[in-house]
Amino acid sequence: MQTTAQQWLVYELTHSAVLLGVFGFASQVPLLFLSSLGGYIGDHYNRHRGVITTQTASMVLAFVLAALTLMGKIQGWHGAWVIVVIAFMLGVVNSFDVPIRQAFLVQMVGKDDLPNAIALNSSIFNSARVVGPAIGAFTVAWVGEGWCFFLNGVSFIAVIVALLMMKIERMQTMPSQERPLRSLVQGFRFAMSDFPVRSALSLLSVLSLFGLQYSVFMPIYAMDILKGDIKIQGYLMSAAGVGAVLGALHFAARTDYKGLARWIATTSTTCAIGLLIFSGAKVFWLCVVVLFVVGFAATSQMAATNTLIQNRVPDELRSRVMAVYATMFMGVQPIGALLAGGVAKHIGAPHTLSVFGSVVLLGSLVFVSRVVAKPRRVQTASQA
Repeated sequence: MQTTAQQWLVYELTHSAVLLGVFGFASQVPLLFLSSLGGYIGDHYNRHRGVITTQTASMVLAFVLAALTLMGKIQGWHGAWVIVVIAFMLGVVNSFDVPIRQAFLVQMVGKDDLPNAIALNSSIFNSARVVGPAIGAFTVAWVGEGWCFFLNGVSFIAVIVALLMMKIERMQTMPSQERPLRSLVQGFRFAMSDFPVRSALSLLSVLSLFGLQYSVFMPIYAMDILKGDIKIQGYLMSAAGVGAVLGALHFAARTDYKGLARWIATTSTTCAIGLLIFSGAKVFWLCVVVLFVVGFAATSQMAATNTLIQNRVPDELRSRVMAVYATMFMGVQPIGALLAGGVAKHIGAPHTLSVFGSVVLLGSLVFVSRVVAKPRRVQTASQA
């Protein structure tokens, strides 16, 4: 809800594709630099308390944004930049939340049920992507953006209460004198020395840098290309969300987790082709169908990559390796958003998505040639 309302409000105030890119950049760039510190904290301090702290901070920021909007303080370019600043602050919070929460997932369910838990977690996350944009779009249309931000803040209360009620067996965590930078190097060294992990993370980075930037242009497609309003944006984002939920549930239903390399290659290629079709689409229902496929494929690829990594990483490095995952996945998204906004200023959103989709397709073909087509490496990756 909050992201939908923020994107719409920024574009409504400025009609600037560049500022949409800046918004995406600001909300994600802290992950690129701070997730290593989050991973360090997750491996040496109480993860349960860490997640409660980050969720509380996110709630406070949502209420601040709601208050400023409802009081009429978000106006013109100045107001748009206020939204960008708050998005940056939330990105800082997420830099700690993502690696700690990903590692906390294993602490909650254990390694035996980990693959299903990861996929179900993805389905829950993406269910919010289905409901949120639709509710956000209609709420904006009826009562304005401020109430979207307020309802988002209220939703954190249930999250925090649920976390406080959890009975989690405490893990032995010891504060360390080790520097966070050295801690990141250890996680990065493991990730890069393991061929299946390195290959899957590299392809996921390509998806994040180029493939997922279609969401940056949703206000442009809804308003300028499809000649609609924020409700059209809500439908488009919900279509991608529905596909993402079904993709996660489909992966959760798998009983055999061998052959992950082939699954990653297939879903990445499918996502790239979907982006190429979407870049030239000018009919609403075609856009909806294609975004459904893109959401399904992208989320399946994410879940498969996460499962591969979590199954191979040792417990003592888990938060730090997940920090590498967050850096190479979510951390590069802001660079892609900034790049997308800049390129779109010169060649337009549709041509930008066409170029980005081509890059994802090229990355998928390289992954196929280096991983799937190599029998010995395929065996290693399939056993992951």
